[in-house]
Amino acid sequence: MSPAANTLAGATSPYLRQHAHNPVHWQQWTPDALAEAAARDVPILLSIGYAACHWCHVMAHESFEDDEVAAAMNDGFVNIKVDREERPDLDAVYMNATVAMTGQGGWPMTCFLTPDGRPFFCGTYYPKPNFLQLLAAVSETWHSRRGEVEEASESIAGELRSMASGLPGGGPPVQPALCDHAVANALQDEDVERGGFGGAPKFPPSALLEALLRSHERSGDILPLEAVERTCTAMARGGIYDQLAGGFARYSVDASWVVPHFEKMLYDNALLLRVYAHWARRTSNPLARRVAQQTARFIIDELRVDGMFTSSLDADADGQEGLTYVWTPAQLREVLGDEDGRWAADVFNVTDTGTFEHGSSVLQLPGDPDDRNRFERVRAKLLTARLTRPQPGRDDKVVTAWNGLAITALAEASVALGRHGFLGAAIRCAHSIIDLHVVDGRLRRASLGGRVGDSAAVLEDHATLATGLLTLYQLTVDRSWLDAATGLLDVALDHFADQDREGRWFDSADDAEQLMLRPADPLDGATPSGASTVAEALQLAAHLVPADRAERYAAAADATLAGATPILARLSRSGGHWLAVAEAAVRGPIQIAVACDPQHSELLSAARELAPGGAVVVGGPVNSSELLVDRDRIGGSDAAYVCRGRVCDLPVTTTADLAAALR
Repeated sequence: MSPAANTLAGATSPYLRQHAHNPVHWQQWTPDALAEAAARDVPILLSIGYAACHWCHVMAHESFEDDEVAAAMNDGFVNIKVDREERPDLDAVYMNATVAMTGQGGWPMTCFLTPDGRPFFCGTYYPKPNFLQLLAAVSETWHSRRGEVEEASESIAGELRSMASGLPGGGPPVQPALCDHAVANALQDEDVERGGFGGAPKFPPSALLEALLRSHERSGDILPLEAVERTCTAMARGGIYDQLAGGFARYSVDASWVVPHFEKMLYDNALLLRVYAHWARRTSNPLARRVAQQTARFIIDELRVDGMFTSSLDADADGQEGLTYVWTPAQLREVLGDEDGRWAADVFNVTDTGTFEHGSSVLQLPGDPDDRNRFERVRAKLLTARLTRPQPGRDDKVVTAWNGLAITALAEASVALGRHGFLGAAIRCAHSIIDLHVVDGRLRRASLGGRVGDSAAVLEDHATLATGLLTLYQLTVDRSWLDAATGLLDVALDHFADQDREGRWFDSADDAEQLMLRPADPLDGATPSGASTVAEALQLAAHLVPADRAERYAAAADATLAGATPILARLSRSGGHWLAVAEAAVRGPIQIAVACDPQHSELLSAARELAPGGAVVVGGPVNSSELLVDRDRIGGSDAAYVCRGRVCDLPVTTTADLAAALR
């Protein structure tokens, strides 16, 4: 049987389409591709990456575009290319295998599988000579020592199945003392001098920062807030933040946030927008407000398509990393003239030595210049000049989960910054996602150019979108958002919850494609885990629906958090979102219902400003929502009803009394 030709041209992933003209006979992950491997009696070579991945591009240019390498791959393997962002279930399974075999993971991921999908050798990036040697060695082993391959693959599969345990379930309820312990553990890992946690490379600890803000609001302890301010300030003034156009790069290669890995991801910017908006709302810090506003504008201006938001901007332009973004002193003078050029070099810390390659520098902003008008004029000129350079490619794939994060962040930023347009962008995104990504009553993972892909949505898709819709419901009291959100949560409870172990969740549905194992990873990564996010959504929904439905959501949220107590007890950055959800839970969560005309209520505006992260806030006439049943204005004045869990205070009618009730 001859190998199938390259079939990636019709893919809904820009990453796969980048490989459509490779001489490699790439296929997508389908039953037919696995069947071909069995019929030809050859291994599967599985390559997993994503469009903004620099080293994925390097390996593609070195090997996948090379005729010699392609001939070896086509002759000895069925070659399958997967976009990790489109198929997070496959990525999770084989990343676990790669880490188990090599002690580390990353992309591009290179895995050799039996025709039924069991891995027997895994790695990441290989230069062309090493890759050719590996192809020959694997092919020879497959044909001459098949028994060893079968034994190794079955052993690895068994180990992975034993590791895929998810949350332990059955733990005690989360208590404030556990949250305090988790915060103390996190602060021990802080880099107090340079901001952030741990050493290089440094990734934005978005979820943990949100948790620390919520901890400060609950306890009044200044230490978590100071940690947030150190990290957020260092990132905002460093090279990881785009000082001209706004938006954050994926991570910093150094410990001081100077040189980024230049790709910009929707999920990073949505999560960081939420943090900076929360910081701005809580402290009115001008840097927080400016960065939140610029990050929201970056998401809307640079990533929006058809009302939704695309996945990422590439690290490279014309095959060169950072080409769009870096400057020399001479380039600044060329654009700005000698006087402004020298001034800009000082402001942005651009030196003759440079901070990046070939004497170029990544722009930083160590401090705000005194002449703000001059700064804005210079910034605008540099940005205009930068637009004439080669621009990074954009991955136009629309991922449900990351759009859910953006909906939540933009809606919350609209409150923090008083920018109603951000709420409008969130609403348009939500409408577009629901209209396109819900097919035959079930949610899909991704789309491209208005064409929805075949990949089923995973737990994080349901959970993050539900959280975003519940956020919109609180701001609009539009019942359709609540109905859509609870519909997603009902699907999650029916198809993703472990029916045998309360509080445990699988990342793929029980009726999705059956892989070698069913992934169930509770740890937060670059994005919050599906399990921690579904706990957040259930916690919100339990206070927004009638009592006969609320109990199911509340019980599931409590059981999920209780099962996560071991994660909180040894908190690291992989538990940041769990801590954020737990911080809200131990406060009730707080619910604020304001009986009012929502379009003209100072008390409702104050409630949204004063409410701690994770609180539930609704406003409207009596009986307009579940929290306002039989709750009316008092003596002609708007009235706020504050509850913690199932315990409620007396209603208040002034902003001062509301602030006192929330302290």
